[in-house]
Amino acid sequence: MNSTHHHQNNSHTTSTSSWNRLATAALGIIAAGRQTAVLLVDPYNDFLSEGGKIWPRLEPIAEEVGLLDHLRSVVASARETGVRVVFVPHRRWEPGDYETWDHPNHTQRAVMERHSFARGTWGGEFHTDFQPQSGDVVVQEHWGQSGFANTDLDFQLKQHGITHVVVVGLLANTCIESTGRYAMELGYHVTLVRDATAAFLPEMMHAAHELNGPTYAHAITTTDELTAAFKAAHA
Repeated sequence: MNSTHHHQNNSHTTSTSSWNRLATAALGIIAAGRQTAVLLVDPYNDFLSEGGKIWPRLEPIAEEVGLLDHLRSVVASARETGVRVVFVPHRRWEPGDYETWDHPNHTQRAVMERHSFARGTWGGEFHTDFQPQSGDVVVQEHWGQSGFANTDLDFQLKQHGITHVVVVGLLANTCIESTGRYAMELGYHVTLVRDATAAFLPEMMHAAHELNGPTYAHAITTTDELTAAFKAAHA
């Protein structure tokens, strides 16, 4: 066997093992009762419901990972255990949006053409299973991909004493990654939940959780592990 290849394999194994230990320790911090919030990103009908404009592109992976059931479980567990739920919505399209911008990006052009999450329409409403309740926070809408950029998300989290965020919703490789990475830069402890998000392609999910996620997130976990940690923290 090539010694260099063997060394690379050993390095990868060591790195994966170290990451798994780190993720377990990070979930222990959540279970220790730190101030944690679930950031529920873009739970719109256009994303999550039959008949939504974007649902057909998401459906295969959403069904594969059990997205809707896992989102329901995360939100319900958070509320049951006193973890605050924060809604982090994308800009709801309105006539004129982006049309006079100097350089809207590809995604923003698609929103402009498709009228994604249009204000005043069913597609721009939150999915019926993800409606804000008493004690939840709904922050300002984001125009790009990060829930923090040009919104009051950071301010709201600080005002509620939040130091740890669990980022769930859509899409794994865009708004979830951008929001999680920005949160880390602002000093928050970040947890991703690999089966409480989705993307258009398996390669996008792989990039979000196996390549990019470990460079900024403190933990990458599953819904079952997360809800068990919530319950342990409030036993």
